Amino acid sequence: MGNGQRAMESARAGDGIRSYRDLVAWQRAFQLGLAVCRLTNCLPADERFGLCSQLRRSAVSIASNIAEGYGRGSKADYLRFLKISRGSLYELETQMLFALEFAYIATEQHSDIAEQIDDTARVLSGLIASLEKA
Repeated sequence: MGNGQRAMESARAGDGIRSYRDLVAWQRAFQLGLAVCRLTNCLPADERFGLCSQLRRSAVSIASNIAEGYGRGSKADYLRFLKISRGSLYELETQMLFALEFAYIATEQHSDIAEQIDDTARVLSGLIASLEKA
């Protein structure tokens, strides 16, 4: 079991938020990043430094920015990094559409990732909204 999976199990056990890893938004973003990185293994070799690299960077940056914002220590910085994360999520969504259009991925693969993107966006937007109200 990887560290991300252990963190999710800990959060499910009702330990509360002690780390960015306990945030549902980070957990969803982390799982999305893993799924996209695995998916890019099936892209054409000539896309390794093109769309493949962009997909990986945007997917990994979603969870990374949630973590960085959490660690910044100020609400303003936290919100700024959460919004950067949301921007990376939309960037990933667009790149997935390119991959689908170029027939690098199957419709089912796109649908699976799109569902994770929507779920992550919903949770992330909820986190942003709750912090903006506080």
